[in-house]
Amino acid sequence: MAVSKAATVAAYLKNLPPERRHVVSTVREVVLKNLPKGYRESMGYGYITYGVPLETYPGTYNGQPLCYAGLAAQKNHYALYLMGAYADPNKGNHLASEFKKRGKKLDMGKSCLRFKKLEDLPLDVIGDVIASTPPDEMIAHFEKTRPKSRR
Repeated sequence: MAVSKAATVAAYLKNLPPERRHVVSTVREVVLKNLPKGYRESMGYGYITYGVPLETYPGTYNGQPLCYAGLAAQKNHYALYLMGAYADPNKGNHLASEFKKRGKKLDMGKSCLRFKKLEDLPLDVIGDVIASTPPDEMIAHFEKTRPKSRR
């Protein structure tokens, strides 16, 4: 699937074939149920994103909301972008450990968790990871990692 030009989440979902829409919608429900207060769902980078709104934190390097998570139906897989797990090694290690405990293969590079089918994801673990980083913690990590000259 090419990068979506959908302006809304509803349009993004509508453009997906039914089976792919079901997978993305199911993971989206888990994200929304566990998303800490202060993040906002929107479209960005051609997929569904969850980020700190610019009115809350305008100091991003690219003028876009500070991205916390994302969800996409790619050409050959689905992708769940977990910046909180990438930013905090303890959360990334917890994610890997929980996948292993459940006998599931973790296919993750930096923040991008790739999966082929819904059954590849332990949805309770995904919910825990999503719930684990409030916006103020994400902002603090972002500020700690940015050079002072860019702030």
